[in-house]
Amino acid sequence: MTTNLLQTPSSQAWHRPVISPEHGAYVVLGLSFLVGAAAAQQWTWATTLALACAVCGFQAEHPLMLQIKQRKSWKPRFLVWGGLYGGVAIAAAVALYGWQGGGWSPLLAIYGAAALALVIDAIAVYRRGQKSIVNELITFAALCLAAPLAYVATTGILTPMTGGLWALCSLYFCSTIFTVKLRKPAKGETAEAPLKRAIAYHGLALLLVASLYGLGLLPLVPTLAFGVALVKLLGISLGLDWFRTTRIGPVAAIETVTALLFGAIVIVALLPVHGGMV
Repeated sequence: MTTNLLQTPSSQAWHRPVISPEHGAYVVLGLSFLVGAAAAQQWTWATTLALACAVCGFQAEHPLMLQIKQRKSWKPRFLVWGGLYGGVAIAAAVALYGWQGGGWSPLLAIYGAAALALVIDAIAVYRRGQKSIVNELITFAALCLAAPLAYVATTGILTPMTGGLWALCSLYFCSTIFTVKLRKPAKGETAEAPLKRAIAYHGLALLLVASLYGLGLLPLVPTLAFGVALVKLLGISLGLDWFRTTRIGPVAAIETVTALLFGAIVIVALLPVHGGMV
């Protein structure tokens, strides 16, 4: 009897949901979606459906990648939950597309970009390169597609500013990749290499954000919100020794709080009390 009881949880393991443990990804996805909804300046049933599509699509990625890591063995739990999440995401995506009348829709471009990012991530996982900077940049940019998804699902159109907001979110959240990697140089790197790389990225990102503003693709206040990333990098640089030796908890807290600050500035700027944008 004791043996059977001990084996029961294992035999029913596939019933337990497979949920991504990536806290940072939830923050990126959630804030990006809220930025898109704020730009649309309304929340409809289609917005809610788009949120379900984004969340389930993100959740479907986790069991899929776990299954790929298994190589030759098949895990029913990963297949069941990956299929369930993926099925809900696809159903929501099809419903949104149908609601917009079929034919060409900006949703198709968003779906295609998300699918391409998923394929690239799957290949990276199979080749054990999922932690590379390039793959993480692609993953974060894909998560930020939640912004145009929310906007297009709500309004039915894609504006140049929506593309600018996606780029802004991508540039900001991708900056966290470089700040987190300041904790430990890659194998064979000098101790200064991660900081030089972070400074180079933030400089390039600042130039791109300024260009987006100059082209009229971003309002002023959301543009200035990128300054949160610059201030964060400066603060971490001044306390780099502490940052490299402290536990991961305080690091996660810094990234979360600054991300929420960035998101709050952008969202509030897109939701003025009376009309026009800041």
